[in-house]
Amino acid sequence: MEPEPPFEPEFHLPAPLTLRLYVEGKIIFSSEKHWLHPLFDLETLFAQGCDPSKTLLVDRITGRAAAFLVAHLGIRRLRTQVLSRLAIPVLERHNIEYRCVQTIARVACATEALLSEIQDQETAYAWLRDRWEQAKPHA
Repeated sequence: MEPEPPFEPEFHLPAPLTLRLYVEGKIIFSSEKHWLHPLFDLETLFAQGCDPSKTLLVDRITGRAAAFLVAHLGIRRLRTQVLSRLAIPVLERHNIEYRCVQTIARVACATEALLSEIQDQETAYAWLRDRWEQAKPHA
């Protein structure tokens, strides 16, 4: 008897979802937020004990910034509808196994352009974290 293939969810995320995270075929996190907010929300989930290396991330659009965050979080598997070519070197450098439906030259986002020359993971993360903190609504 052959082993069962690993679970592979559909690339499509039902609207209005922008991201889903799976462990062993079960949805453990979903988000409707945009930009990098869902990935920063995952930091809390992983801080509570979820092992990111055992997860599968399904994303709607993955640009260079998202690739840096996926690598920082320790996620090893990614499925995305749209993948920026600028994200591919980051994913490959961090040995993240990925698949996509469509590859584009770049995501039309200021963050993508601003990160295009950054190579260092920690520099990228610090810059993104600072930008995210500035973007968060403050009560």
